[in-house]
Amino acid sequence: MKALIIYATVEGQTRKIAETSARYLEENGWSVSLMNVSQQFEFALERPDAVLLMAPVHANDYTSDFIEFVRRESSWLNSVPSAFVSVSLSIHSQFEDERTAVVELPETLSIYTGWRPSMVHHAAGALRFGEYDFFKRLMVRYMATREVKTADKSQNHEFTDWDALKAFVQDFANSVSGKSVAAG
Repeated sequence: MKALIIYATVEGQTRKIAETSARYLEENGWSVSLMNVSQQFEFALERPDAVLLMAPVHANDYTSDFIEFVRRESSWLNSVPSAFVSVSLSIHSQFEDERTAVVELPETLSIYTGWRPSMVHHAAGALRFGEYDFFKRLMVRYMATREVKTADKSQNHEFTDWDALKAFVQDFANSVSGKSVAAG
């Protein structure tokens, strides 16, 4: 079976999630192509059996290039089995209002674009303090004081639950193929 994973990334965690998801599928016999929407190229690919889209949440929304891509391609996306992975640190938040707001974003995306994925997964992102410029590091360090329990707010922290992601990708693959993809 063939899968296309389309993703947007800002700081690299969504790319890592896309690459890991591709590996999960490939380990189970799928042929997978990856496409970063910000590279702005047309894809010429034999119709895939499934499409996984992935995008990070920044400033309470998905990136504009991702939203525009989904809006433009919504008819095609609705014609093939598709699923969505929304990546946000807020899904990991200890504050229910922050988690609720980010859980509602895929539905808002659907209303705006017309795309209706069959499955949605919320993955927590990562904090990469070492990669931020001075001002972003200050802002993120301030925001992270509520989430990062360690004394050192300058260390990188990855919050993605890789087992939950793998289970989601396997469930989606099973729903498309009609057979069970082995957990491994």
